Formats: sequence, structure tokens, C-alpha cells
Amino acid sequence: MAAPKIVVTRRPPGAAEEMLRAAADVWTWPENRAMPRDELLARAGGADGLYCMLTDRIDAGLLDAAPRLGAVSQMAVGVDNIDVAACTARGIPVGHTPDVLTETTADTAFGLLIAAARRFREGMEDVVEGRWGEWDPMYMVGRDLHGSVLGIVGLGRIGRAVARRAAGFGMRVLYTKRFRDPAAEEELGVEYRSFEGLLAESDHVAVLTSLHAGTRHLVDRAALAAMKPSATLVNASRGPVVDTDALAEALSEGVIAAAGLDVTDPEPLPPDHPLASLPNCFIVPHIGSATVRTRILMAERAAVNLRAALEGNRMPYCINPEVYPA
Repeated sequence: MAAPKIVVTRRPPGAAEEMLRAAADVWTWPENRAMPRDELLARAGGADGLYCMLTDRIDAGLLDAAPRLGAVSQMAVGVDNIDVAACTARGIPVGHTPDVLTETTADTAFGLLIAAARRFREGMEDVVEGRWGEWDPMYMVGRDLHGSVLGIVGLGRIGRAVARRAAGFGMRVLYTKRFRDPAAEEELGVEYRSFEGLLAESDHVAVLTSLHAGTRHLVDRAALAAMKPSATLVNASRGPVVDTDALAEALSEGVIAAAGLDVTDPEPLPPDHPLASLPNCFIVPHIGSATVRTRILMAERAAVNLRAALEGNRMPYCINPEVYPA
């Protein structure tokens, strides 16, 4: 029997390719950039399995072009670039990589919170540009984390990890999500609020929810206006959860004090975008899970998912387990 064919859309780190080659005929896009759409469609046409990245659009058009495709595995937790419903309708399991990046991404989110609230970008620019003068009691003053209120939008794995970090800083933590979570309240000491209530009460707001139709532009002009003028906003989820233009206006007009962003809309953010020039906006280029150890673990978990599916087994980390018989 011929070995199954796998298309890998970007060379992954670690031993992921070797793990796949042990069980399949693997073709990997050789360039260090996103695979062009026409090339992806052509290659997917003969594939049994697809190992993809969050930069790849896996939609009904691609699935129609890939009649043999039996499994999709993504090297990421979020799958908003994948039409999961279309995959499910075709009986195609979709793998992702939860758990292994939780703590690393929580570190990034909390780092963004510190950097934005304490004005690290502005301070660094003053040093580099020679504006650092003699000591002044009110020079570069920011906002405290300890003793403040942190509001977490989306209390999933990463949200819980951020809540644990906040407890170490002596912060009171509020959360909002679609359903109240009594177990998290007991375990972490967090308090439930409506979205509107959380915005009004929090000194800092961390957006850690997944992107879907109900969360796109969740943080819009009205939401930003509901926050405290002294508040900090952090987004470590997906860029489109926050209305980029509304955020730029809010930061430039003093509606809120500062923002720390790991994700933007669009990505990459053009260097001439208003957000990029705002001194009270601290932006990093989507590096939430970017440590050597974590990226290798993600790559290898995605390989485990795909190999399991092509060997006729259940994916261990499947976003649409309903494709499997009960």
C-alpha cells in the first residue's frame, strides 16, 4: 500500500518532519514565507494530510480542491483561519496544539501589561533619543499593577494562567466569558462580571478570548469608552477582536491610557499605521508563544495529531471531535 501523502506549508522546528516522514510521503514548502494560495491549492490536490500554519486559509475552496484530504493539523491553538464547519461536514478532523503554549503566552501577556502600564516604550525612546534628563518626581510615571484590578476577557487556559500571575502581583481579578465558571472562581479567587461591568471596574483589561463571529471587534469604540481613562488594554488573543482604528483614536485622544499588543489587525501592522507611532502603545510582532521550547513542542504536537489521524486513530488534540463515532 502506498504511503499517505502529507503537505507541510512551512518548515516546522524540532523533529516534526522526521516524525511525519516515518509514516508518510512528506512534501514541505521550502521557502521561509507563507505558501502562496495557488501553490497550496495545487499541492493539496494530491494530499491525504495537511500540516498547516495560522497564515494558511483552509476554507471550502481548498477542501474542494483536495478530494483525498483526510486530516488537517495546525501548529497553533487558534483555528480561526480554518473553516472548521466545512471540515466537519466532510468528516475531516482538525488538530491544534493546546496546553503546550499556555504558560509561555501568559508570560507574554503579563509582560505586555507591565510594559504598557509602566510606559517602557516611552522610557526607552527617551533614553535612545537623548531626552533623559535629571530626576523629576513626576517624570514617566505609570500605573501600578499591585493592588489594582485586572479584568480578563476570556477565562480559558491562557486566561487562567494570567490570573495566577496576577495573584502573585497582589491584583484583584475579574473575568467575563459566555458562561460563569464557579470552579475557576473557587480555584483562582476570580470574580465574574458582565463584559460591560468588567470594563467599567478594571484598571487593566487583558483580552484573551478566541476569535469568532461573536468576538470580532468585541473591543470597539463603545467598549473603549466604557473603560477608565487611566486603564491599560492588553490584547494577546487575535488582532480582529479589537477594532484597530477605534483603539488608535482612544489612545491618541486619552480615552484610555495605554495598550500592549501582541496581535494586530492587520498583521503585520504597516509601519505607517497610527498605532505604530503612538508612544503609549507597546507592540510586539505576534510572539506570544515564541520561545524555542514552546515552538518545538507545538510543532511536534501538530505532527502527533496528523500522524494519528492518517494511521486511523483519533487525533489526541482535535478541535472537532464530533467527526469521530461516539
